[in-house]
Amino acid sequence: MKKIEHIGIAVRNLEEANKTYKSLLGFEHYKTEAVESDGVMTSFFTCGESKIELLEATSPESPVAKFIEKRGEGIHHIAFYVDDIVAEMARLKNEGFTVLSEKPKRGADNKWVAFLHPKSAHGVLIELCQEITEDH
Repeated sequence: MKKIEHIGIAVRNLEEANKTYKSLLGFEHYKTEAVESDGVMTSFFTCGESKIELLEATSPESPVAKFIEKRGEGIHHIAFYVDDIVAEMARLKNEGFTVLSEKPKRGADNKWVAFLHPKSAHGVLIELCQEITEDH
């Protein structure tokens, strides 16, 4: 793992959260993007070498909607940047982590993504991210 790529924060209202984080960080978000496969609208802020990803559910069935219903707004996941997501998924599975998919999928911000179940990381949902340069 190379670095913390971003911290994902589940929010009820993306527009209001963007205003809050603009005030907090002192600058605007650099992009918004829908991830239809996960039922979310995302917004990204750069913070040093890492990013903050705000996530608003676009469907009541989305994982983010269920997260907010159960826990309320707050940190949803921590994403780590990796050079080879397939190899890292295999390594972590071998280490005993529960990987939530057999292969990576396309996520926001031009990334391949895969998640580790929170129960295998002391209650924290972990996301692996790799820049998309080829199909997996």
